[in-house]
Amino acid sequence: MSIATDFLNELKLEAEVTRRYLELVPFDKTDYKPHPKSEQLGRLAIHIAEILSWWKSCIENDELNFIDFEPEDISSTEELLSYYDRLLGEAETTLTNAANVDFNAPWSMKYGEEILFTLPKSQVARIFCMNHFIHHRAQLGVYLRLLGIPVPATYGPSADDENVILIQHYQNQTK
Repeated sequence: MSIATDFLNELKLEAEVTRRYLELVPFDKTDYKPHPKSEQLGRLAIHIAEILSWWKSCIENDELNFIDFEPEDISSTEELLSYYDRLLGEAETTLTNAANVDFNAPWSMKYGEEILFTLPKSQVARIFCMNHFIHHRAQLGVYLRLLGIPVPATYGPSADDENVILIQHYQNQTK
């Protein structure tokens, strides 16, 4: 199996669960912060979705420059899910078309002329495209819990949701 296929299979599993989290974001509480140093709920939810665009940037380009970055202006669950689904589709297409050699090249994250870091694309894909995505989903789970919103099952049942969707999906794919 190729590197891209491995990432694609993992992304599909994680994206399915993440979408369940995003479906629960209360847009009447987008300013909510569990701590003064925390990101606002609305910005966190949009960030989770926009991380999906990094797959295309990582594989098809040699850098991502944040100097002119403006986050999407999203004000409803429907808009968030539409944005998420669109970026997920782009990520899946990019991974479907990627070759192993694509993951060997160096990739840089920049802010203007400042290079924040340079790593091989394989590490960028793992750390910044996948792990970063999962990390922020976990943060969203904490926000939901603190707001009294039932937290979806992730890798096994949660205290609120006995559905073990990710494990069941993984088991079905490996048969």
